[in-house]
Amino acid sequence: METIIPIKGKVNYSITLDASVWIFDDRKVELEEFLRFDNSTEKNENDYIKTQSERWERERTGIKPPVNRSIKRFEKERVLTGSFVIPLAPFLENADPIDDELNVQLISENGDSFVLTMEKAMNGFLRFSKDGKPLREDGPVHFYYGDGSNASNPYKHISSIAII
Repeated sequence: METIIPIKGKVNYSITLDASVWIFDDRKVELEEFLRFDNSTEKNENDYIKTQSERWERERTGIKPPVNRSIKRFEKERVLTGSFVIPLAPFLENADPIDDELNVQLISENGDSFVLTMEKAMNGFLRFSKDGKPLREDGPVHFYYGDGSNASNPYKHISSIAII
């Protein structure tokens, strides 16, 4: 199965995505965490602010947390056994759509297509792994709305993305 997904159409830059390398991308999110859909903006902002303030304090004081090999081992195991999604927005931004009022068409291998507004696509996520392995049977990627409204029935078999 091909894991290459082109983004083409009304864009300044046609780009090609390779879902097989996203496992190494820091933007990935565990599917279980994503599916909680506790999208409380205030909570997310507070968590972000707290994390950034802790980071700033460490940098300011020069305190470096010790590197723990068990944490590295845990991270490696999590990557090898986890299921992950990645936000679609950075890829759409890199393709640089000609206009913000355009739509996004998700095209599946069997010829089906799903048309979304740019806003819904920018808030969406692509699932690329299940139990540490690429989505071979119904992949290469699935699309989930950012609000989780299609969590039980995501768009599957997506092999191409067109800006129309």
